[in-house]
Amino acid sequence: MNNQLLTVLLLLLGVSGPWGQGQAPQGPLEDLPEEPPGEEVPKEDGVLVLSGRTLSLALQEHQALLVEFYAPWCGHCQALAPEYSKAATLLAAESAPVTLAKVDGPAEPELMKEFGVTEYPTLKFFQDGNRTHPEEYTGPQEAEGIAEWLRRRVGPSAAHLKDEKDTEALMDAWDVVVIGFFQDLQDEDVATFLALARDAVDITFGLTDQPQLFQKFGLTKDTVVLFKKFDEGRADFPMDKETGLDLGDLSRFLVTHSMHLVTEFNQQTSEKIYAARILNHLLLFVNQTLAPHRELLASFREAAPPFRGQVLFVVVDVAANNDHVLQYFGLKAEEAPTLRLVNIETTKKYAPTDEGPITAASVAAFCHSVFSNEVKPYLLSQELPPDWDHQPVKILVGKNFEQVAFDETKNVFVKFYAPWCSHCKEMAPAWEALAERYRDHEDIVIAELDATANELEAFAVHGFPTLKYFPAGPGRKVIEYKSARDLETFSKFLDAGGELPVEEATEKPEMPFLEPPANSTLGPKEEL
Repeated sequence: MNNQLLTVLLLLLGVSGPWGQGQAPQGPLEDLPEEPPGEEVPKEDGVLVLSGRTLSLALQEHQALLVEFYAPWCGHCQALAPEYSKAATLLAAESAPVTLAKVDGPAEPELMKEFGVTEYPTLKFFQDGNRTHPEEYTGPQEAEGIAEWLRRRVGPSAAHLKDEKDTEALMDAWDVVVIGFFQDLQDEDVATFLALARDAVDITFGLTDQPQLFQKFGLTKDTVVLFKKFDEGRADFPMDKETGLDLGDLSRFLVTHSMHLVTEFNQQTSEKIYAARILNHLLLFVNQTLAPHRELLASFREAAPPFRGQVLFVVVDVAANNDHVLQYFGLKAEEAPTLRLVNIETTKKYAPTDEGPITAASVAAFCHSVFSNEVKPYLLSQELPPDWDHQPVKILVGKNFEQVAFDETKNVFVKFYAPWCSHCKEMAPAWEALAERYRDHEDIVIAELDATANELEAFAVHGFPTLKYFPAGPGRKVIEYKSARDLETFSKFLDAGGELPVEEATEKPEMPFLEPPANSTLGPKEEL
């Protein structure tokens, strides 16, 4: 299961935003502004190009309309553009009753305000001309995922299975299939099941009320069954007729059982690993070119079943292109084979205190020792350079951060960055200029910390760049800066003693290793 499903599940649990709620159309079409007769909406690469004047025309002409609000300068929009156009082409080839469109946000400020667009790209789905309550799109950012998200809004979200032939064909075609067995398809539990299927576009769903299918799969009551071509092969979720289908429990069930017991980290599986959001990840670092290392995989897998749903077991090949993973854990390839456990919510990392042989028993014992607080987390820190305070921008590492940032006599403004982060590189000149401007202010310190190589006990850094202001005085107060990243706005912020100015155009921080990559669901965006 990848990032799309997890986002759906969390949203349906009420953890995050409002999309996917399927609100009914409100407001009659005749209330929309009239358009000049005969006006045609231009199209670019299969995508309608809309303006404030032509949006209402498009809403009248197209029953289902997905609109991307973009900025020409936005890198994430540029990356999405070919996938968006490809999705439009796929749907057009199927004659699907849905149209893709786009709006140049900076050129249409009134539309931005009307629809509450605060970051790029933002996609909104309009149905039946309903201009007042579009559905927020937070699905996949690749063509097939976009197309499937839309198909499930203009067509069925689950296949209606009438016999064994239908069922076997569905199960043969996919690695993971979720089938709802309901004795009454008018039951409200069916609506709950279909709502989940509508948004979980990376899994194929079916449903049936046929007694012979209940009998074939050994079922006597309503049950959701996850069939998979790996590990246990099947997992059942029986329903309680008194309490009804609990969406939260079903969501967690799908998250837990659609993942492999052991997943190898690579470009293809990284999204599933990020998306699983099982909080604890246990990583086995091995060199798969070496036979003794490969022999450890069986023991690692043997230890996994009791921890399903609690720990995600991941194999990292140090001989592959995984240097960024090694760096995140402060490891070198020569240290393999070794284990590391990380909690992705707290970002705390743990290493075995006994680097003995890796067996199923030692793997299980390591997990239990972490959960019982017998093993303490470790923090990464670079060595402090002797000239760390010689330049206008002071250099912080894990070892001197507390002393500098929480100095009660100083106002300290810190940039937490990653060396590879494009946004960090773009703002570097402004940060240098800021430090130069305030270099003679004894009570102001402008500093930076490489958050990929240094970790802090006070808090975790989840994106790059992250800017935090530590005002002078007691109390260890911290103010997160979220406004425009330019010299003048920085200066206004400092001169006002940490008062945030009115937000201007900013870019959303880029994500570190354990956050979803840019091409996944909820990938990085450029904020306004």
